Formats: sequence, C-alpha cells, structure tokens
Amino acid sequence: MKETEGREMDFQTIETEALHLSREERTRLIKQLVLSLDTPSKEELRDDWLREARRRATEWDEGVIQPTPGDEVLKKARALIR
Repeated sequence: MKETEGREMDFQTIETEALHLSREERTRLIKQLVLSLDTPSKEELRDDWLREARRRATEWDEGVIQPTPGDEVLKKARALIR
C-alpha cells in the first residue's frame, strides 16, 4: 500500500506542478501525453507485425493470395509517388 501512496503523492506533485505551467507549456505537455497514449510500444508493434506476417504466410500457403514479384511492386510504388 505504501507504494501506491508514493505513486499518488508523485502524481499529486506532478499535477500541482503542471497546473502552475504557462498555458503554452500545459498545451505542449498535453500533446506529449496524448501522443504517448496513441503510440504503440515496441512490443505491441512487434506482436502486430508477427501476427500480420503469420496471417499472410497462411494465406499464401493456402493459395488464398499469390505473391507479387518485387520488380512489379517497385513499379507500382514508383507510379504512386509520381
């Protein structure tokens, strides 16, 4: 319980200090905090990519999708950025 109380005290201190920041500084802090919530962790990104790679590999193995040659992919990508 002491650990929770310590965290609460830290939170209260941070909150009090944040409320004493200028409007511009509070706005910047809010943006940073929101970004920190919206940005997935490295572990989440890794898990998402592994899940997607497994899904695609399964679809390929089952014949659901056909591979596209790399030169064709590059040609399409270049056309999109022109």
